[in-house]
Amino acid sequence: MEGVDNSIQKDYYKVLEVDYDATEENIRLNYLRLALKWHPDKHKGDSAVTAKFQEINEAYKVLIDPDKRIDYDLTGIYEIDKYTLREYLARFKGLILTCNGLGISHSPTRLNLSETIAKKGETELGSSGDRAVDDYD
Repeated sequence: MEGVDNSIQKDYYKVLEVDYDATEENIRLNYLRLALKWHPDKHKGDSAVTAKFQEINEAYKVLIDPDKRIDYDLTGIYEIDKYTLREYLARFKGLILTCNGLGISHSPTRLNLSETIAKKGETELGSSGDRAVDDYD
């Protein structure tokens, strides 16, 4: 990549102060809050504020577009030493699960499905703890 210095690229999730699995709605709301806070018109003549505002806009443009976000998640800046374990796992859980061959999506519908299966398993247990025999016609 010409003229791109990877050492100065930012973690867009941290710029917008959102979790790595944030919804589009959360990204949009945090963007609006930060854009109002850092708008150059509120801080007349401060070049640092203008730079921060531009950084917020750049992060929003990438994270709100699903295609750009996926590309960023796969090729973005990975400052692994700067993440807590919880942040690291949240950031890369989709990649980790897929790389392990599980192919598990971390979408809410998948999580709800696993909860439903767990609840169904609890109802199928007999009083002795053995699984009840179901009739699968």
